[in-house]
Amino acid sequence: MTTELGEFLRSRRAAISPEEAGLVSYGARRVPGLRREELAMLAGVSPTYYTRLEQADHHNASDAVIDSLARALRLSAEEHDHLRRLARPVGTVSGSRDVEPRPAAVAMVMDYPGPALIVDHANYVLAWNDLGHRLYGHGLDFDAPYADRPHRPNLIRRFFLEPDGPELFVDPEGTGLQMVGFLRYSSGLHPDDHILSCLVGELVQRSDLFAELWAEHPVMDCGYGIKRLRHPVAGRMDLAYEAMVLPETSQRIVLYRAEPGSPSAAALERVARG
Repeated sequence: MTTELGEFLRSRRAAISPEEAGLVSYGARRVPGLRREELAMLAGVSPTYYTRLEQADHHNASDAVIDSLARALRLSAEEHDHLRRLARPVGTVSGSRDVEPRPAAVAMVMDYPGPALIVDHANYVLAWNDLGHRLYGHGLDFDAPYADRPHRPNLIRRFFLEPDGPELFVDPEGTGLQMVGFLRYSSGLHPDDHILSCLVGELVQRSDLFAELWAEHPVMDCGYGIKRLRHPVAGRMDLAYEAMVLPETSQRIVLYRAEPGSPSAAALERVARG
């Protein structure tokens, strides 16, 4: 039986060689990475128990077992949390996933001097200010986020399905990986979510690149960092961003900032002028 937990564990097991794990490898290997019994030994559990984890029987995994597996697999903090959610599912986190953003949150986005957006757990844009629209919404009406959800812009969908989607980003390969990693992270927070399932299903069907990356099981929160963009009007710019979860929702306000006096700030001014 294939499970989300099993797929995640197998993907991480395949990514670590015996030599990297400090083991001596004997004999030919049919698949890359660690064997089940090797990972079980490193994590301090029996091979039988670990096999059950990969196959289906995961609801009784203790914190100690989860932590041992995370150490043996050298998981990041985000991957560790994702493993815990998969191994001990407790349902969707609190907060409605299909509601309009609060008016006060929208007003804050509109008043922000730099680019700003409100996105949901599947990266549908629920609101943006003028600079946010000029940054990401070229070709779209400003009012597009306020339409019904099927017609709202989705930044991940646009990247993988629109011909010019990757052209906005200096590093489209890394950006695509981050986007898929965010959907994996969000799917762990919102298991069996209809909106996410529909989006992922469409992307797997229509984008070979997305399907390939999705099968690798990257997990990334993408809550902050640098967006390196190549804007069609203003050219190259590097913008710092922070994504903050709105209380009692699964929505995020995403704020962008250019370093004052930098070439990126000058480029952002060109975006503002249109």
